[in-house]
Amino acid sequence: MARDLNGHPVATGGLQRLFGRLRGGSAASSEPVPGDPDLVVVAECFDDTAAASSVLADSAWREPDQAVLRHLLLVPSEQIDAVAQTAAQDGYEVVDADGIAGPEAGPGMERVALARTQLVDALHCSQERSRMAGLGARHDGTVLGWQVLQRPES
Repeated sequence: MARDLNGHPVATGGLQRLFGRLRGGSAASSEPVPGDPDLVVVAECFDDTAAASSVLADSAWREPDQAVLRHLLLVPSEQIDAVAQTAAQDGYEVVDADGIAGPEAGPGMERVALARTQLVDALHCSQERSRMAGLGARHDGTVLGWQVLQRPES
């Protein structure tokens, strides 16, 4: 099922599903999901001062395609469950943070990657960055950066 700019499911009509199948698969198989090993990073930013619009404009991101928006946070170990529960309210799930660029965690801190499927644009990417900054701050943590992942272009 396709997702909107806020990560909410959007029902597709029968005609859209048919076109999806004609393009080479079912509509359901074309949606990327967090944790999918076939996804590639098409845009990323680990600089708080960089505008999402500039980062996306200079990237390989494909605007009309569904994507996974992934945020990397650094939080105290005892706060991981609370961060995951709060993020889950907005459709985020914890995914493996190993292999994601960025600083390593110090004593008592953990790197946490939160991701969800959605359409991405600069405005909503900025809003989600702010949401994650607030989430990190409320749990004595910080945001390290964000990434947009999509299927490789065929």
